[in-house]
Amino acid sequence: GQAIADHLAEFPIEDSTPINSDFPDEGILQVNGEVEKPEWKMYSDGAVNSTGSGIGAVLISPDGRYYPMAAIIDFPCTNNMAEYEACILGLQVAIDFKVKELEVFGDSMLTIFQTLGQWKTKDAKLVPYHEYLERLTENFEDISFTYTPRMKNQFANALVTLTSMVSITRENLIEPLEIEIAKGPAHCNAIEAFEAKPWYKDIRNFLRTG
Repeated sequence: GQAIADHLAEFPIEDSTPINSDFPDEGILQVNGEVEKPEWKMYSDGAVNSTGSGIGAVLISPDGRYYPMAAIIDFPCTNNMAEYEACILGLQVAIDFKVKELEVFGDSMLTIFQTLGQWKTKDAKLVPYHEYLERLTENFEDISFTYTPRMKNQFANALVTLTSMVSITRENLIEPLEIEIAKGPAHCNAIEAFEAKPWYKDIRNFLRTG
């Protein structure tokens, strides 16, 4: 410190010397980390019981719009198969919506942990489901799966449970729900809608036209 003081005393700065106040990095808006981009979220649920089998899913856009969907399972199906059907249903719609970043939430430990690579199944009926789901995930730039134990495994309450897991206000737009009939497993691509047009066409047109 004394050396610097002696140097300044020997070579003082003239009063007319301009001070450069320019900040070389003034264009930097944030240096503490990257800004997180809002992602789409998806909740799914499926159930098989004495009254019937069905699946449901809800897509939530970054701006808070809700897109519920449901399907009746019209073929022999186990609970685990129904959970896969529900997850696949939501992923297929997300792909059609051109979603690239998605957070997936489900109450099936088997489906979620298998997708995460933490569990493996020996059930021959579930292997093609798992393989098809993995192919679907390749359509996303970033996708995550989270196990959510709070969800109930009852189709009658599936969509109610899904939507109750997130806060819904009057500002949120709830899109019309259409019911479809699945005549075969999702990985066989055999879904028949009530109408001739795709069941999700109205939602897709809404996204394109507002």
